[in-house]
Amino acid sequence: MHRVFISYHHDNDQPYKEKLVEIAERNSIFVDMSVDTGDITEDLDDEHIRKIIRDNYLRDSTVTIVLVGTDTKHRKHVDWEIHSSMYDGVVNKRSGILVINLPTIPDSSCQAAYGEEEKKLIHPEITTWTSVDAREEYERLYPHMPDRIIDNLIKPKVTISVVPWYKINASTLRFLIDMTFQNRSNCKYDLSRKMKRANR
Repeated sequence: MHRVFISYHHDNDQPYKEKLVEIAERNSIFVDMSVDTGDITEDLDDEHIRKIIRDNYLRDSTVTIVLVGTDTKHRKHVDWEIHSSMYDGVVNKRSGILVINLPTIPDSSCQAAYGEEEKKLIHPEITTWTSVDAREEYERLYPHMPDRIIDNLIKPKVTISVVPWYKINASTLRFLIDMTFQNRSNCKYDLSRKMKRANR
């Protein structure tokens, strides 16, 4: 089974995290490697924060799932976890990223990063797909999405699927985790954005 780190707003979205882990455990899809990174001080420099999270918290994970709710994009620890997941270290390599939009937000758009197989399995009701390449359009479609994720959705050499919560079941989750894992080393993530220093 894949080793997965789940990044989310603990106070708001804990029930969804627990439900996701329950689906994964019941169907032997992934092992939850998540821990709370909330005790890391922001007084450290970016590189030190990244190193602590990548080497101590995410070190055994290969896929990071970002659960996006109403306040996720404003949480500094979520931004730190996404950045650290994307970082390709000497010891701990970059992880693949999967985004799940929670039912607490109205964002209904999706992104099928893995082609026709994903479209048929997860979104069979969608018959016409539109390509998006402008940041402004991504921000309109995903007003609750963390900025660092949008930075990378617009990059042609990054594969990140975005799927609404109601599409998650054992078969779709297994497919998405497998594909995210398989494509992780090919992602050329944009890490140029400075890490968040406050929850805003």
